[in-house]
Amino acid sequence: MSISVAVAGATGYAGSEILRLLLTHPAYQNGELTLGALCANSNAGQKVGEFHPHLAPLADRTFVETSLETLQGHDVVFMALPHGHSGALAHSLTTVAAASGHDAPLVIDCAADFRLRDAQAWEKWYQCEYQGSWAYGLPELPGHRDAVRAARTVAVPGCFPTGASLALYPAVQAGITDGNLSVVSFSGTSGAGKGAKVANLHAEVSGSAKAYNVAGRHRHTPEILQNMQELTEQELTVSFTPVLAPMTRGILTTAFATTHATLEEVQRLYEEAYRDEPFIQLLPYGQQPQSKSVVGSNNVQIAVDVDTAAHRLVITAVIDNLVKGTAGAAVQCMNLMLGWPETTGLYTVGLAP
Repeated sequence: MSISVAVAGATGYAGSEILRLLLTHPAYQNGELTLGALCANSNAGQKVGEFHPHLAPLADRTFVETSLETLQGHDVVFMALPHGHSGALAHSLTTVAAASGHDAPLVIDCAADFRLRDAQAWEKWYQCEYQGSWAYGLPELPGHRDAVRAARTVAVPGCFPTGASLALYPAVQAGITDGNLSVVSFSGTSGAGKGAKVANLHAEVSGSAKAYNVAGRHRHTPEILQNMQELTEQELTVSFTPVLAPMTRGILTTAFATTHATLEEVQRLYEEAYRDEPFIQLLPYGQQPQSKSVVGSNNVQIAVDVDTAAHRLVITAVIDNLVKGTAGAAVQCMNLMLGWPETTGLYTVGLAP
């Protein structure tokens, strides 16, 4: 019996990337996984090939309406909807399934709806009703892999928090910083989604870089702080600066904190933390990560260094925002939830040049 998968929000970048990864997933290739409803909103009734010509095997499929009726009956539902749109629909799926005596589908949400554990923080940053929190889908953080395995609902992390959290976690957990964390992340334009925005036009972005939502105004700030604060009793602060960069995919994160640890101590700490992580590549000293090295892959490249004169820990990390930052993380969580090998269908090899 095959696993039936539905994708809500299938016309967007995250939805199309989930579909790309599922089409090459071994379970899809051998018939163990099938693609059910491919859901859209205003584009329901149109062909997949009109929006995603790169998804050739699905070109003749038709998008259907995003509704409780179209999503019911699937074993797994990926939600790639705008923030604030997943909560009520996910709760309805669970309620209807319980009333009918059937198991609710496994639901993997790529939006922010279930990431934050603090209701006040959610309402402050997203200005809509709090829907609760789910297992947080970053298996590389301590305890999260087991939580995802046991869960039936998972919240995929934000792309910026993924890079920042993986850059900082070993240092924060070990207590080698003063707790005042600074993060600067350069992101490609696909991180803003597929909706038309003047600021993302080629003429606006090409040959330029621009910081935005600075000084604690970006809504991924509380998510980064939540992830780090669970690792330590030390009171932390996070200053996060996102930068729009003239590239399509990728996030380059540089994280800073005051430290008196030596480079050798930091390198050893990160080697121990990530030794068994299949998607973390700790680079040798002197080699810096490049965003182009992880394009199309679920890989995270990390480099550590210490500015001894300034007593500053400097961690750099790169991810593909659409893969490890969204769709790859979602498929990684699906694998864990279904009891499949975590790496199934996910690449550690990037596209170059």
